[in-house]
Amino acid sequence: MASAEIPTPTTPEGKEGLAALLAQPHRAVVALDFDGTLAPIVADPEQARAHPGAVPALARLAPHLAAVAVVTGRPAGVAVRYGGFAGVAALDRLVVLGHYGAERWDAHTAEMHNAGAHPGVTAVRAELPGFLDRNGAWQGTWIEDKGGRAVAVHTRRTEDPDAAFEALRAPLSGLAAQHGLMVEPGRYVLELRPPGVDKGVALAAYLREVDAGCVLYGGDDLGDLAAFAAVQELREQGLPGLLVASAGGADSPKELTSQADLVVPGPAGVVALLDALADVISTA
Repeated sequence: MASAEIPTPTTPEGKEGLAALLAQPHRAVVALDFDGTLAPIVADPEQARAHPGAVPALARLAPHLAAVAVVTGRPAGVAVRYGGFAGVAALDRLVVLGHYGAERWDAHTAEMHNAGAHPGVTAVRAELPGFLDRNGAWQGTWIEDKGGRAVAVHTRRTEDPDAAFEALRAPLSGLAAQHGLMVEPGRYVLELRPPGVDKGVALAAYLREVDAGCVLYGGDDLGDLAAFAAVQELREQGLPGLLVASAGGADSPKELTSQADLVVPGPAGVVALLDALADVISTA
């Protein structure tokens, strides 16, 4: 079977980032969001699983890289289970940065490091059921507890997800502020979490830790904008980077896709890109 070609980035910065990755893969970090990037978006996040080609593609590519990182708002352990990352020999240099870096799982040790529950998140979680009742009790709205480091309110299952999202956005922002938290909007989800904790902070710190020579970051939603911004800042400082948007359909945020160097069609497109990179690097 002929190897697939790597898609061409649409920006000079993206082309430079791809060229650096191909020239020195041993210094490259490939960092990816989980939901919507490695795993298809589903109505129930507890049913999310990595695309069936994700682990095989990563296992082909990872041995040629400095590291692979999964950067997610989920608890790290959940991402490891749903991704099927544990016990894969070729992924011994994989790291999962969960809760935006507040948790970390390293494949080579299988150890988990956890910053513990945030008191503001604990308080908000206790208040949310009654708070939602007082603010419209949108049928189908549900709460996702993210291990004490964040809590999310989903509107995807409501009769009118957009209306529910907009109706709850301001009240939830007020509730978050009362407890020293911020609201991060996504696709039919409003996540309440501590300020100063985001994918950009987690990604930049990890890249410094491993002394990365270049980075590819892939994401699909508004929560990935912070990582995009971190890569853009690092590019200005001389570190080549490639920004990839996983676009899953009409509801893919234009704020993200407009900043990407390369847009691929959802997790299947991400897997195809990883496979194409592995094809080229392994035969170089």
